[in-house]
Amino acid sequence: MTVFLMILQLIVSIALIAVVLLQRSKGEGLGSIGGGAQMFFDQPRGLDRVLERSTTVLAVAFMVLSIIISIWV
Repeated sequence: MTVFLMILQLIVSIALIAVVLLQRSKGEGLGSIGGGAQMFFDQPRGLDRVLERSTTVLAVAFMVLSIIISIWV
């Protein structure tokens, strides 16, 4: 069972890395502090929305799997 959980964690981590790398860069960085609020108020559309939700789901799955593996082993 432990090997299965670790393989599942590996798959989730690779998928999380891929989804984060596929996302479009906002390009504002610290420039949004000086009044450029486009980064905060721009609503994601289409593929961006799917990638953001996928990132959230995969990050939560990674955290839950990490907790389960640490308790299990």
